[in-house]
Amino acid sequence: MEDSGSSSPPAPAPFFRNSYWILRHGRSVPNERGIIISSLKNGTKPEFGLAPQGMQQARLAGESLRKELEELGVPLDSVQIRYSPFSRTMETAREVARVLGVPFDNPSCIVSGLVLHIKFLTVILSSQLMIISLQPAVELRERYFGPSYELLSHEKYAEVWAVDEVDPLMAPDGGESVADVATRFSQVLSSAEMEFHGSAILIVSHGDPLQILQAVFKETKQNRSFLDEVSDLKKRGMIALSVLSQHRQFALLTGELRRLV
Repeated sequence: MEDSGSSSPPAPAPFFRNSYWILRHGRSVPNERGIIISSLKNGTKPEFGLAPQGMQQARLAGESLRKELEELGVPLDSVQIRYSPFSRTMETAREVARVLGVPFDNPSCIVSGLVLHIKFLTVILSSQLMIISLQPAVELRERYFGPSYELLSHEKYAEVWAVDEVDPLMAPDGGESVADVATRFSQVLSSAEMEFHGSAILIVSHGDPLQILQAVFKETKQNRSFLDEVSDLKKRGMIALSVLSQHRQFALLTGELRRLV
């Protein structure tokens, strides 16, 4: 553990320029109702946001993150928060930002369609000038399970996961495969690595996507070229497919915070 007085984030593992945390959204209304809400149209509706328990989970996650950052000597001005535009993830990110002392809603917010583009926010905290970036990213949205699963019981997830284990390139009818999700999340990761250096990046997203992202991280720690393989799965080897087919081993509870590197 680094000295708490350090002025920079902990040294990332080889191949990574930044440190990464992931957070699954808090318990949501769809979780409580036991239904699948995976389309962008439904997911951004206010009625499918967090349940009261989920707000508490988000608050606790924010407190845990703040404590980890303090223990690692990570300055808050190095924090970048990226989140899915779904209501349940946006509300989770907002609560985390509140705990960190960062104003989530700001005049610099520009609404464009379903995606908010939030510029750098300048705030005063602990008598220090601090610049923290909060930005929704549609690439971090929930895995779309297709119209045949939308609004159905969450017990239907098991059918999709069974297919995932056999062939991560196989998508539910009209929905996304594991490979589809891995591709867009890998693009976010690659972009973050190019844009930032020495930042602490929090990704607020959903169960399946974060499982898949962790599978990508696990292999990329050993082999940076794995990101290239993920971006071109249909032409490259079987290693990526075998890794992605086991994404369920990285399952997160609602409101669970996990450091990746």
